[in-house]
Order: sequence, then C-alpha cells, then structure tokens
Amino acid sequence: MRLLIMSDTHLPKRARELPAALLAELPAADVVIHAGDWVDTATLDLLEARARRVVGVYGNNDGPDLRARLPEVARAELGGLRFGVVHETGSAEGREQRCARRFPGLDVLVFGHSHIPWDSTAPTGLRLLNPGSPTDRRRQPYCTYMTATATEGRLTELTLHRLPPRTG
Repeated sequence: MRLLIMSDTHLPKRARELPAALLAELPAADVVIHAGDWVDTATLDLLEARARRVVGVYGNNDGPDLRARLPEVARAELGGLRFGVVHETGSAEGREQRCARRFPGLDVLVFGHSHIPWDSTAPTGLRLLNPGSPTDRRRQPYCTYMTATATEGRLTELTLHRLPPRTG
C-alpha cells in the first residue's frame, strides 16, 4: 500500500496551490494522509476528488468548515499497521513518551504543526512521522512531504521528498 503523507499546506495563504511534484504522486498513492492545517476546503476537495482514499485531520488554523468534515484525531489500519493522525503533539522534548502514552496501540503516528520533518521511534515501538510542509518551509531549508509503503505490518521505502524553491 503506497502512502503519500503531508501536512501544513496552508493554502492559499502560504502558496497558491499544491506543488506539481506532490500532485504527480497522487496517481501512485493508495492513501493520502494529511495531518492538518489545510486552511482551505478546496485542498480537501481536490484530494478527495483525485485520491483513492484520504485520511486527514484538522489543525489549529482550520476553520469551522474543515472541522465539520474532519476529526481532530484519525485512525486507520493501512497495510497491516495501525496508524493515527493528529495535528499537534506538543514540544519536541519528551514527544516519544508523551505520544506513546496518548496513543497506545498505534504502530505509526503522523503529526504536523511544526513544519519540521521528524522520524523517530518511542521505546514502545510507536513510530512518529512529521512530513514537514510542502508549501511553507518556515525555518527549514526545503518544503517537504513523505511517501512510504505499508505492507504486511511493515513500513518501508519511507522517503522525505525535498521540493525545489518556488518561483514567481
């Protein structure tokens, strides 16, 4: 099962549209995971129209229209792994232990908010992933998103994609 993982798209405030390289990944993705801060409903509409399946949550910058359509926390079994998606996890310090307590029984937790790519594993085995942002790099050198494969209870081929700087 091929996964396309993103967060913090902030459209149209931080960019006018999703990057072409990210959109080119959609046909290969079995599931698109979005960890919140969409800002506009048009991005959700676009992904729901083009993706086979969307698993998403709302973030702190998402208004009532998105909150009416998305949960604060989403859970899905994908490729034999128990995934959770949430926007905020708090500070980096103590994140693994805090998330392992808050989300027992998960194999992978995808989160956003910081715009900082993250890949770590809690002592319980919970894998924590933040794909960064494909549209708002903040203090990072690149805008980013992730792809991965989930099959037979294993997460493989996890790739952090760096996007070229926007022009215009």
